[in-house]
Amino acid sequence: MTRLGFLLDSESCIGCHACTVACKSEHDIPLGVNRTWVKYIETGSFPDVNRHFSVMRCNHCDDAPCISICPTNALFRASNGVVDFDDDNCIGCKGCMNACPYDAIYINPATDTANKCNFCNHRIEQGLEPSCVVVCPTHAIKVADLDDPDDETTRLIARSETAVRAPEQGTLPKVHYRGADPASLDPLRTAIAPDGMIWADTTAQHPTADPGGSGVMARTTYTTAHEMTWKAKVSSYLVTKAVASGMMAVAALLVLLGHGGAQAAVGVVPPLVAGVFLAVTGVLLVWDLRRPERFYYLITRANPRSWLVKGTVVLGAFAAVCAAWFIAGVVGSGGALVVLAAPGALLAAATAGYTAFLFGQCEGRDLWQTHLLLPTLLAQAVVAGGAGYATLALVADVPGFAAVQWVLLAGLLATAVLVAAEILSARTAHVRAAVATMTRGPYARRFWAGGVVLGLAVPVTFVSVGLATDLGSWPAAVAGISATAGMWFYEDSFVRAGQSVPLS
Repeated sequence: MTRLGFLLDSESCIGCHACTVACKSEHDIPLGVNRTWVKYIETGSFPDVNRHFSVMRCNHCDDAPCISICPTNALFRASNGVVDFDDDNCIGCKGCMNACPYDAIYINPATDTANKCNFCNHRIEQGLEPSCVVVCPTHAIKVADLDDPDDETTRLIARSETAVRAPEQGTLPKVHYRGADPASLDPLRTAIAPDGMIWADTTAQHPTADPGGSGVMARTTYTTAHEMTWKAKVSSYLVTKAVASGMMAVAALLVLLGHGGAQAAVGVVPPLVAGVFLAVTGVLLVWDLRRPERFYYLITRANPRSWLVKGTVVLGAFAAVCAAWFIAGVVGSGGALVVLAAPGALLAAATAGYTAFLFGQCEGRDLWQTHLLLPTLLAQAVVAGGAGYATLALVADVPGFAAVQWVLLAGLLATAVLVAAEILSARTAHVRAAVATMTRGPYARRFWAGGVVLGLAVPVTFVSVGLATDLGSWPAAVAGISATAGMWFYEDSFVRAGQSVPLS
């Protein structure tokens, strides 16, 4: 059995970029993206300053999260242990980019598909070495067969003090560094100085360490930029499916409370609203793909381990129940609604919550690796459902409206507690950096003014007024509209802050 890996000898590397150029030439890589690059850092203070070089690339992990999350098997493990890719299968969902803890995957602007170092597998299959190995003037890049104890490079790794990047992620990377400064391998221990870098303009896509500078040990003088992958469309999708699932969950509750006979408010409007928001959710998901014309690969070339695929199944099943609910509501079959209430509620919860498991597969984003995400998404669905019904009450008679208001208030309070718990229980340095970016950095206004004030404080106040007075349905409606808008701001800050932490 063959299990290929690399030994990158930072003690021998001279920072000449020959490996980067050779890689670009071998694979015809467009400008602006790289499969491999050399990171420069500087330590010490003048005149005692040292520059350190580290080659960055795919780590061909034994437990590669990019393979697990890829919904169409575009990323796969070759027989020699290399993590390779198939452009013809890629839909450009960008999930692999957030799953990779090493920032090694990029979207090829020429093909709109995910590419990365594939160990020059086409050369390996012909008995040749990767192009970077061939051109390195100091032999700082070496190929190792990690399953062959007699392999020269494997023996060198065994008898040397080597390190791997982000070992805490548990991906079992197969790129070993010899003589690398620890700060070079941990992006939170380096930062780009205000005067910039050599040979590169700094941009917003060059995230630095914790805004507070905690733990920074060295200056980054050269590295590449990596653009944020999931933005407003993903934030919006989280809200639209919360509305769809929440409306059906509250409708199921009203059926169980004996209001199944309310044809419009329980039988017809909820599945209609859910169907519209599910359709918007689907549009957002497909729109966010870099190869949207291939969206059907999620079914025809599905990887059953990916939560992108499982989520597609959940959304399809939920849409089917909504359609059946709508038909039952139109014909006025209260008995059918009673039968549909349990599966409707369960699929509503699955629709709201499956993203927690999808984000859990994004192992490169520690902020998203939290057990609180699932209950938070469920609580937000409760808020969205209560908000939808509170708004509906402005134009239609909603049975059990007091219960709807209590549902909205309970969802808001649960969301507030869960968000506070997440912020206050930051677990790792990466989570603390992301939380700092969300609460004190560039996304602080979205989080505090949008997520906390507009999304929680204002609606709690208005729904409480509605419960305590006889002012009618308008206070709850204001609370619902405010909560839904604020939910988007919170989600957008959460999605972006999770991707703000540098990984390379």
